Amino acid sequence: MDAWTGHEVPTLPGDTTSPALYDTARREVVPTTSGPSATMYVCGITPYDATHLGHAATMITFDLVHRLWHDAGKKVTYVQNVTDIDDPLLERANRDGEDWIVLAMRETALFREDMEALRIIPPAHYVGAVESIPAIAAHVRELLADGAAYTLDDGTGDVYYSIAASPKFGYESNLTRDEMLVLSAERGGDPERPGKRDPLDPLLWRGARDGEPAWDGGDLGPGRPGWHIECATIALGLLGNRIDVQGGGNDLLYPHHECSAAHAERLTGEAPFASHYVHAGMIGLDGEKMSKSKGNLVFVSRLRGDGVDPMAVRLGLMTGHYRTDRQWTDDVLKDGEERLARWRSAAEAGSGPSGEGLLAAVREALRNDLDTPAALAVVDAWVEAALAGAGDDVEAPGLMAAAVDGLLGVKL
Repeated sequence: MDAWTGHEVPTLPGDTTSPALYDTARREVVPTTSGPSATMYVCGITPYDATHLGHAATMITFDLVHRLWHDAGKKVTYVQNVTDIDDPLLERANRDGEDWIVLAMRETALFREDMEALRIIPPAHYVGAVESIPAIAAHVRELLADGAAYTLDDGTGDVYYSIAASPKFGYESNLTRDEMLVLSAERGGDPERPGKRDPLDPLLWRGARDGEPAWDGGDLGPGRPGWHIECATIALGLLGNRIDVQGGGNDLLYPHHECSAAHAERLTGEAPFASHYVHAGMIGLDGEKMSKSKGNLVFVSRLRGDGVDPMAVRLGLMTGHYRTDRQWTDDVLKDGEERLARWRSAAEAGSGPSGEGLLAAVREALRNDLDTPAALAVVDAWVEAALAGAGDDVEAPGLMAAAVDGLLGVKL
C-alpha cells in the first residue's frame, strides 16, 4: 500500500539531540534512543469514516517525534498500518449498502490527502491488514503450537490468545484487572464470551462467518485476523523484535497496545516490545467528547473544503500538550489562523532578534516531551519582537521560518 507524498524537511544548524518522551509503562519522561537510527510504529486508521481532528492530533504528535529524530540526524524507520478489514468497517459498509473494499479504499485515499495537507512526514512503510494476512496467520499458528493460544470448542474456528502466557500482562497500561475488564468491553473485546479461558483473552483469528469476507488461514481454516495481532505482526516484520516507540491515541492503551505487545513479546521471547509506549490525548468539541455516536466529529477534509488553511489546524492542535485531553472550539481555530498570519508576516520582515537563540529555545521545548505550548510561546515572543522592529539579525526571519517548518511542521 502506498503512503502519501512527502515534502523536503529543512536541515537546521546547531546542536542536535534526541527528545525525551513520556513512557506510559514506566510513567515517566525518559530519553529516547541515542543511537544513529530510530524505529517507530504508529497505529493507523480503520477506514470506515473520514479523518477527524482526533486522528489529526495523534498523527501530528508522532510527526513531531519523527521531525526531532530527523533533526538529530537519525535514520528513522516509521511504520503505520491501515486496519482495512475489521468489524467497524464491515458494519459501516452494511449500514450504507456499500462494498467494504470500496469504502476502505475511498476513506484511505482521503486520509492520505489529509495527511499530505497537514504536512505529516509519510511513513517508510504504509501497510494494510489484508496484505499482511498470510504473515498474521503464520504467527497465530505459531502461538497455537507454543501453547500460548487456543481454539474455542464451539465450532466457530475462533482462536484466542491466553494472557496466562504473558505473566507481566498489564505492565504497559498499569491498569487493574477490573479496569481492564471495563475497557475490554468498551473497546472491541468480548469479556463475556463463553468458552474463553480468561475473560481478558483477546481474539487472534475469527473463523469464517456467512456473509463476511474470509481468507485462507492454513491449519486455522478460513477466517480473518484479530486487531492486536495485526499490529504485532506488521511491526515485527518491518522493525524487528524491539522498537523505540509504539504510538497512538490514549484510547489504544488498553486493550490494543497491551495485547499487541504481549503477542510480540511471546513470539520473540524479548521484552519490552517497545522502549517507549507513547499515547496522545483525545480531542473534544466545545466541551463534549468528540465521537461518532454523538455525531460531533470535526473532519479535516471538511475544514479544508471550507477553505481553512491546514497549517492553522495544525497550530490549533498544538496549542495544548499532546498528552492532555483537550477541546477544539471556534476560538482555537481563530487563534490558529491569527497566529499563522502573524508568523508569516514576521517571516517576511527584514530582520529580527537572534535566529539561533530562537532555534535553540524551540528545540529545548520540544525535546522536553514535545512541549508544544512552550515552543509556540517562544515563536510568538520572537514574532512580536520582530514585528516591533527589534533585533538586527537579517538571517533570523529565514531561520525562524526554517525552524518552524522543520521542527513544528508549519509551512509559512
